[in-house]
Amino acid sequence: MFKIILITVTLVTLVSAGGNPEDVHATIIKYENELNPDGSYNFEYATSNQIQALESGVGSSYASGSYAYLSPEGQPIQLQYTADENGYQPIGEHLPTPPPIPDYILKSLRYIEQHPFDKIVLTKK
Repeated sequence: MFKIILITVTLVTLVSAGGNPEDVHATIIKYENELNPDGSYNFEYATSNQIQALESGVGSSYASGSYAYLSPEGQPIQLQYTADENGYQPIGEHLPTPPPIPDYILKSLRYIEQHPFDKIVLTKK
């Protein structure tokens, strides 16, 4: 019974740590936080398991920053972002990209742009 409990606790620990036992013992190796009277702020932190993040912004109107970490597969993940009146805009190599717009759609859009109309006339029959 003790072996089953020990194995269960070990598995739960590994799963909760993303499969890397070293993550359980990660420590903060860098931490900076600055909040200014005008509402602007900066923060930065790093951990012993290679997580890094930084951000600067002004109140709830603007923020920009980045973060980086290793994926469970060991791939480095890096993301930069801004958040403003245009919403959250992330940039990263790992993010999915939409498929290209088909040629027939592009051709239709060019036609519509070249042949604008001022009004639509509807008639009853």
